[in-house]
Amino acid sequence: MSSVPSVNRSISWMLSSAAVLLLPGLLASLSACTKPGPAGAEPVTLLNVSYDPTRELYEDFNTTFAKHYEATHDGAKISVKQSHGGSGKQARAVIDGLDADIVTLALAYDVDMLHDKGNLIPKDWQARLPNNSSPYTSTIVFVVRKGNPKNIRDWEDLVQPGVAVITPNPKTSGGARWNYLAAWGHALRKAGNDEAKAQEFVAALFKNVPVLDSGARGSTTTFAERGLGDVLIAWENEALLLTDEVGKDKFEIIVPSDSILAEPPVTIVDKNVDRKGTRAAAEAYLQYLYSDEGQELAAKHHYRPRSEKVAAKYASHFPSVRLFTIDEVFGGWRKAQQTHFDDRGVFDTIYTPKAQ
Repeated sequence: MSSVPSVNRSISWMLSSAAVLLLPGLLASLSACTKPGPAGAEPVTLLNVSYDPTRELYEDFNTTFAKHYEATHDGAKISVKQSHGGSGKQARAVIDGLDADIVTLALAYDVDMLHDKGNLIPKDWQARLPNNSSPYTSTIVFVVRKGNPKNIRDWEDLVQPGVAVITPNPKTSGGARWNYLAAWGHALRKAGNDEAKAQEFVAALFKNVPVLDSGARGSTTTFAERGLGDVLIAWENEALLLTDEVGKDKFEIIVPSDSILAEPPVTIVDKNVDRKGTRAAAEAYLQYLYSDEGQELAAKHHYRPRSEKVAAKYASHFPSVRLFTIDEVFGGWRKAQQTHFDDRGVFDTIYTPKAQ
């Protein structure tokens, strides 16, 4: 009889030991069952620092991308914040500490500065995505008031006496630099590559500019809402947006005989995404710009898509225009910036601010 308690104690000890041995595995299993997956994790937040007239494009794109990201990342949530302004000012803000995951700026020189002055991206950033990391293009056109009362047809009409021209400040706005170089390239071709005559032409044009806003959207507001100027030099996408929103009964678009191929570039900001752990999400964001959906959104918002398939679909939306490139005429952005827009460059010699 005395052996029964001993047996019971042995069984009790064995059960207790088994429970102790099984407990870690059981807890691990329970933990795995209750641990939140991607859908329950904190949403990823990205900041896209962009230039002035891309607000509408990226508001639309961000919503579409968030749905795509959730569908392809097990329900993971993502949100994208936006910052907009003159491209040069935006680049400077990122260099000075604005915590961008992505920049989508107006021109390659402004992105180059993130490497040169901020050591935020590699020197070869343009090689990481197709088309030198430019997922869409645009060009420069004119907007005039309905009926075209000053009979603006081409660049030469912008230097006529009594014509008030609205364009932003090339010191702060990427769009303004494209405007300036489009005018210069046209004048250079007309003058048989005579740089002095091209400078004289652009100087005459800027004598007709009553005010320089810091960005392209500001110039659109000056022209469309404040009623200043006879002609607005603008991004094609901004011109089409203006006529769509305000109405073709108030404004007309004039396509000049030639213009410049504008190639706005994009990149992740390596130093920031690696510190924040957002590299994969930021890369997915930029890659989606090249997808059929991204290219459709670009075209919908009046940017010329790179995709041949999407471009063919929207061919009637974009007028044919003779285009030259910055490399062909100016030797690239670095040379153009140094010659024309740096302190004591050509722009500083030809433009005198108007008395307010």
